[in-house]
Amino acid sequence: MTVDDIDRALLAELQRDAGQPYAALGRAVGLSAGSAHERVRKLRERGVIRRTTVEVDPEAVGRGVLAYVMVQSGAWMGGAATGAALAAVPEIEEAHIIAGPASLLLKIRAGTTAGLQAALRRVFEVDGVTGTQTTVVLETFFERPVDPAGGPGPAGGR
Repeated sequence: MTVDDIDRALLAELQRDAGQPYAALGRAVGLSAGSAHERVRKLRERGVIRRTTVEVDPEAVGRGVLAYVMVQSGAWMGGAATGAALAAVPEIEEAHIIAGPASLLLKIRAGTTAGLQAALRRVFEVDGVTGTQTTVVLETFFERPVDPAGGPGPAGGR
């Protein structure tokens, strides 16, 4: 699944403003509106664009407490049942199987520290969980999306 420089430019523009008209999108990357629309459609079909979304200020919607949680377990946590159990906790935004001192890394957003505590209780109800180590974020300097133009490709180069 390769993307060319025009696809990368389209992706960067869409990340900047996914709601812009195809005419503006095309102008920004040197294509007609129809060509931009067709390329975006193909990027969706190929799964390069997973979804189109809106960035929401978590504090504005009552989810201002952010924590990263390392989850220890007594068993492999890679099964579908674990994923489903974690997905059932609405405060969990991301869940990753990791290598290292823990089995899972979770990103949790809650409205209050009491809400965070309630979410952690639900994490402990997941089969195999034996402990957690939680780090609460005090301030975020920045968060950035994947840069479609940055970094080496799969073979270590561009």
